[in-house]
Amino acid sequence: MKYFFLCLLFSVLCGTGKAEVPEKLYVRISGNGYVTSPGARINRNGTVSDWNSSDAVISLYFYLDQAEKPELFLVGKGDSELKVSCAGRSFPVVLKSAEWDTVPVGAVEVSEPGYVRIDLQGVKKQGETFGEVQGIVVGNIRGKAHYVTGFSDYWGRRGPSVHMGYRLPEGDTEWFYNELTVPAEGDIIGSYYMANGFGEGYFGIQHNSEKERRVLFSVWSPYDTQDPKDIPEEFKIKMLRQGEGVRIGEFGNEGSGGQSYLIYPWKADVTYKFLTRVQPDGKGNTVYTAYFYATDEGRWRLIACFLRPQTDTWYKRPHSFLENFNPNQGYLTRSLLMGNQWARSTAGEWRELTEGTFTYDATAAAGVRLDYAGGLSGEHCFFLKNGGFFNENTTIRSKFTRKGNGTAPEIDFSALEKL
Repeated sequence: MKYFFLCLLFSVLCGTGKAEVPEKLYVRISGNGYVTSPGARINRNGTVSDWNSSDAVISLYFYLDQAEKPELFLVGKGDSELKVSCAGRSFPVVLKSAEWDTVPVGAVEVSEPGYVRIDLQGVKKQGETFGEVQGIVVGNIRGKAHYVTGFSDYWGRRGPSVHMGYRLPEGDTEWFYNELTVPAEGDIIGSYYMANGFGEGYFGIQHNSEKERRVLFSVWSPYDTQDPKDIPEEFKIKMLRQGEGVRIGEFGNEGSGGQSYLIYPWKADVTYKFLTRVQPDGKGNTVYTAYFYATDEGRWRLIACFLRPQTDTWYKRPHSFLENFNPNQGYLTRSLLMGNQWARSTAGEWRELTEGTFTYDATAAAGVRLDYAGGLSGEHCFFLKNGGFFNENTTIRSKFTRKGNGTAPEIDFSALEKL
């Protein structure tokens, strides 16, 4: 304990504001913690503060690959009594220091491999708050552990993104059709349920807030930058057509380009249809058009038609993906069903796509999060699932084949052109 305290004190005196703990597992709030019941917040510097409600719960997560009997220590400061709960046991912990201190919590027994959750709650406080916490030291670990360390806290807290790629038939594809359903239990604020991805962009639906949902269609510029203001005029995405009520803008920080969105109250457990066209214009550019079938209204709606300069391609790399764009929501599980995928050739022939390949992003590849899955849901649908610290996961590049429906979409393409 004296060694822990000296390291912590040295860190503070050096002005880092971070507690450097020489343990194999230091599960920091900054990358592994969430406020799972309101009444506190996690600062940008990765500590819990404004902790004034005894109803607040701060939860930390880490994964153990075998049964263990870990010993827990809390890194914090303040003047309060806390309750720390883990693996069916609860421990009182007293903070009595104005400086960062490492306080023993107790030992627990984890009987099988999987995610471990630690909950912190305030019991009594002398001042306005229950103090501040940086994380939990986990000792006596014999096997491997997975948690966010040596990796971006922001991306780690967001959790892994997952994708399902669909294999195209031979020849040029002009149109891609997909049907998407968000199950009620997987409908989480801060999620992007992407239906129709292509080599140069993506098209799907978002759950943005309690009051707002969107249909979103974006095309990357061929100019490589994270700031759309840096894109030269000859590389900018041009808007050719704009749907009713659709807003047109730009996006950055994940490449840059043109973006369109429709504020639309899509619902969980309702199936929506997505249709995307990719067509070269014969002048060294390519035109991208997205249509959304508003099931609640019983009609197709144009989202937007964009021209991407210095590009000559038909539809490439059809895929769907599922991501969480709110790092505070990474402890919740979202899910997505995708069914009835079809490609339409340049000759007007519909061909059903029944083969899918599962992949994931750098967060999963780094092994800091293991809550990712994808595959078949029933006979006719693919699924994607991420976040929430569930224990199952799917091997990257796993291949799945759904049962075909055999009935091509019935679409009046001449009517779409008039939208």
